[in-house]
Amino acid sequence: MNYDVAVVGGGASGMACAVRLLQGNKNLKICLIDAGERLGKKLAATGNGQGNISNLDMDASHYHGGNIALADKIACGKNYAVTELFDCLFTADDRGRIYPAGRQASSLCDGLISKLKGKCEIMLATKVTEIEKGFKLSLSDGKTLSAKFVVFCAGGKAQKQFKTDGSAYSLVTKLGHTLTPLYPSLVQLKTDTKHIKTLKGIRADCAVTALWNGAEIGENRGDVIFTDYGVSGNAIFEISSYVTDLQGVELSLEFLPDLDKDVIINNLAQRKSAGTPLSELLSGTLHNQIGRAIIARAQSGDEKKIVSVLKNFKLPVLGTLGFDYAQVTKGGVKMNEISDELESELVKNLFFAGEVLDVDGDCGGFNLQWAFTSGMAAADAILKRL
Repeated sequence: MNYDVAVVGGGASGMACAVRLLQGNKNLKICLIDAGERLGKKLAATGNGQGNISNLDMDASHYHGGNIALADKIACGKNYAVTELFDCLFTADDRGRIYPAGRQASSLCDGLISKLKGKCEIMLATKVTEIEKGFKLSLSDGKTLSAKFVVFCAGGKAQKQFKTDGSAYSLVTKLGHTLTPLYPSLVQLKTDTKHIKTLKGIRADCAVTALWNGAEIGENRGDVIFTDYGVSGNAIFEISSYVTDLQGVELSLEFLPDLDKDVIINNLAQRKSAGTPLSELLSGTLHNQIGRAIIARAQSGDEKKIVSVLKNFKLPVLGTLGFDYAQVTKGGVKMNEISDELESELVKNLFFAGEVLDVDGDCGGFNLQWAFTSGMAAADAILKRL
C-alpha cells in the first residue's frame, strides 16, 4: 500500500491535519492510523464532554515548553482559526472558553470524521510498530505501507484509556529524536494533608499561588476541592502545569479573595465581643469545616493571626496523581529538533503535531488549540512541498 501522506494518530491534531490536507488537495492518497477503535475519543471527552476547543485569550503566556515563540506563531497567530475545521456555530463563556453552541464535544468528532470518511483510508485498532526512513511503516496487523510524508500525531503519555500510554514515543526516538523529561499536567496535586483532613469533598473559591524557593511561579483563581490525597478543582488543574516538574513547591490558598483583611478582622472582633465561640468565628462567612480548620491551624483567638492563615493557607506539594489522571503531558519531542514548519531536522519529510511535542498549554482550550493548529500547520507545509 502506497500513500502520499501517512498520519499516525487519529486524535485532534491527526484529524485536523488530514482534513486540512484534503481541503488543499482532494486527490491526495492519505491514510490515518489510530490505535483506538474510534477516532477522536479524547476530543469527545474534552471540556467535560462539552467541547472546550479554544479560547478568546490566545496569548503565548498560556503555553509552556521548548519553543514558546513557535507555539505563539502557530497557536496564537492569525493563520489558523480552528472553527474553520467545523461546520457548526460556536459560543464563548465568561472566561473566554470557546465551545460548540450545542455544548457537545462528540459532535465535533462526528463533524471531522464525516469530512474524512470515503476520502482517506482510516485504520482503527491498529498500531504502528515501526517507522523506517523512506518511509516504510509496519503495522500491528502484520501489514506494511509506504508513504512520501509521515505526520506523527500519536499524542503523549496522559490518559492511557485513550491509547496514549507513551509507548509511541519509541517510534521516533529510534529515528534519532530525543525527549525532554515527561510529567503529568493539568492534574490533581498531592499535598501535605495535616491541616485538611476534615475537609474532604468540600469546595471553595480560592486565589491560589504556587511558590518555589520563595518566589511566585504561578497563580490562578477558581474552585479548589479538598480530597484525601490533597487538592483538585479547576484552580489546581490550571496551576499544576507550573509545578508538576518541580520539587519543594508550596501552594498558598487565599480564602475570601474578594474581601480585604481589615473587613474580616473587624467582623471577627464583633463576633467575639458578642460571645461567639472561637471555633465558630468564621461560620457562615466560610464553610463551617473550613472555618474551623483555619482557626485550629492559627492556634490562636487573635483576629489578625486567624486572618493571616485564612489569606495564606499553605500546603506543601508532594506530587501529582500521575499520568492516568492528567489531561496532558508536559514535555515531549525536543523542539530544537523541529523546524518552524514542524518538520524533523533529522529525518526529511517527517512532521510532528500535537501533544507529542514539547508544548503544553494551560487549562481552557489552549491544548486543543495547539493540537488543531499544529496539525493544520504541518498539513500546509506538506501541501507546499507537493
